[in-house]
Amino acid sequence: MSRIGRKPIQIPSGVEVSVGGRDVRVKGPKGTLTVGLLPGVNAAVADGALNLTRDDDERHTRSYHGLLRALLANAVTGVANGWTKELEIVGIGYRAEKRGSSVVFNLGHSHPIDFAVPAGIDIDVDAKANRLVVRGIDRQQVGQVAADIRALRPPEPYKGKGVRYLGERIRSKAGKQGATA
Repeated sequence: MSRIGRKPIQIPSGVEVSVGGRDVRVKGPKGTLTVGLLPGVNAAVADGALNLTRDDDERHTRSYHGLLRALLANAVTGVANGWTKELEIVGIGYRAEKRGSSVVFNLGHSHPIDFAVPAGIDIDVDAKANRLVVRGIDRQQVGQVAADIRALRPPEPYKGKGVRYLGERIRSKAGKQGATA
């Protein structure tokens, strides 16, 4: 059996999990998520835990077993606590500003970039306009929005300017050496 797939997912208080057909619905204080079950994997709720079983030992069924367990565990954590990603903006004149349901970035381009915040995601910009916090209940969506923001101006290797994850280390390259005669 899959070492990850056979671990039961503990359901915290305030979270309801219901299995209906090929969908598992997870409802909590922060919202509701639905995860579809893949073929060959079944889910059941018992004793305050969600257990996954598989029909056979085919290669794809074994991989689905661990994948679905991870996706369901992320959904349970998301509706209970939520997920966050922090980004920082490095560079003189680089800044972000929240305007209504979008965030406007000035990242050294000839124009400001208007980034529309998708539904289910909340973005907070700190007072100094150089740190962002992306929040949501869907881990995949939070990570994708953070990656999309980072892609607006990835950190460059010479001075390190750009948008990076908080705590991300950028390997610096040496600049031009010049003629040494």
